[in-house]
Amino acid sequence: MTFQIKKVVFRVLKNGFLALFSLLMIYPLYWLMISSFKSNEEFFQHPYSLPKEWTFDNIVRAWQIADMGRAMVNSTIVTVAATLLTVFLGALTAYALSRFTFRLKGFLMMFFLLGMLIPIHSTLVPLFTLMNEVGLLNTYWALILPYTAFELPIAIFLIVAYMSSIPKEIEEAAVMDGSGYWGIFFRMILPLSVPALTTVAILAFLRYWNEFVFALVFINDSSLKTLPLSLAIFSDGFSTDYGLTMAAMTIAVIPTIVMYAFFQEQIMKGMVAGSVKG
Repeated sequence: MTFQIKKVVFRVLKNGFLALFSLLMIYPLYWLMISSFKSNEEFFQHPYSLPKEWTFDNIVRAWQIADMGRAMVNSTIVTVAATLLTVFLGALTAYALSRFTFRLKGFLMMFFLLGMLIPIHSTLVPLFTLMNEVGLLNTYWALILPYTAFELPIAIFLIVAYMSSIPKEIEEAAVMDGSGYWGIFFRMILPLSVPALTTVAILAFLRYWNEFVFALVFINDSSLKTLPLSLAIFSDGFSTDYGLTMAAMTIAVIPTIVMYAFFQEQIMKGMVAGSVKG
């Protein structure tokens, strides 16, 4: 009986802690969204309360002032292209590293490990010089290529960990049926690796969608500005219109919430598999 009471108390405490932790994590998002419906004066007078009068004026004005429609299209193009490139190249590399044995395999793993240790923003100046020399500044490729390059190491390690858990007997059976390496990769390994690929895709999507510094340095054309750059116009060195800023941030964060809501199960499967295997 005592054991049952302890078990119930432990479960209540655990669930209570998780509920409290979840509320603490979700409160900033809640505060952001309710603030987007307030005027600037009300934001300062009652920062934590619900709006006295709900208005969509901030959202409409933020969308128009920052030209967020164009910025969202630019962010979508860059993010989707970089994410697809990251997943495809990461899967190809992980397939070779997890399923084959060759002389430079250890060196390549160490090479990608070093890629995870490089401070990304320390490469801004040389990358800017390189982009300027090859004529890629103020193009989508100025963001797509660096994004992909810096995300590939972690993508490769996650996918390698997952692919290593796939039994090799599956490939042997496919070879017996006359399938080649490309057939095995596209028809068998990729479908079986969907949880890991989805995890990589979502993590990359969130990173690319919210990236600011690379876009600030490599993009000067207003027609190519991404969402983080469009948000910056609401703040200057003297004042900030917090109502408009919160409205713009609410618009910008919605796609990431939707993506995570749809693929959270796949993300957890991929992360758990990657943490156990490897």
